[in-house]
Amino acid sequence: MTENTALDKEWENLSDEKIFRKYYPGLCHFAWQLLNDHEHCEDIVQDAFFAFWKHKNDVSTNPVAIKNFLYTSVRNLCYNTIRHEKIKARYMESFDEDLSEDAKALDSMIRSEVLSEIHKIMELLPDGCRQIFRMGYLEGLPNPKIAKQLGISINTVKTQKQRGLKIFRAKLNPELFALLLLLTAGR
Repeated sequence: MTENTALDKEWENLSDEKIFRKYYPGLCHFAWQLLNDHEHCEDIVQDAFFAFWKHKNDVSTNPVAIKNFLYTSVRNLCYNTIRHEKIKARYMESFDEDLSEDAKALDSMIRSEVLSEIHKIMELLPDGCRQIFRMGYLEGLPNPKIAKQLGISINTVKTQKQRGLKIFRAKLNPELFALLLLLTAGR
């Protein structure tokens, strides 16, 4: 009996469980070296064993052939996973860019609508109130600077700004009023 025939007989007597126990740790380590992800490694090694069991009749019973089949399967599955992750990453990058462009466009549309409504309501304000409101909330000037430029007291500026906000609150849709407050926050 030749050496290969003796090995074939020995492996024929090994159960699938013994083959699994013999190669599983080494295959997991091999997959981990390629992927550096323990969870995916175990899944890939299990997939390789399923492929082996599915094609067991097509694979030689020679231990070297079984070992080569399993390691080649793990390697190919790891490379497929790496390729898939790269494709996903590229897609997500382009998807994020699309979303950020959509978000910017939506933000611009909302700002335009809010500013359009603000300008419509500003036309309803008395002249002095409109001027102070525009300077304080749209131009972002501080109260002392408005008072100095218009030659009025700071209290008059505050009163006119409050008067303008009351009119806006009454005329502007509540959601748009909240956006107005966000747009003018800190001014």
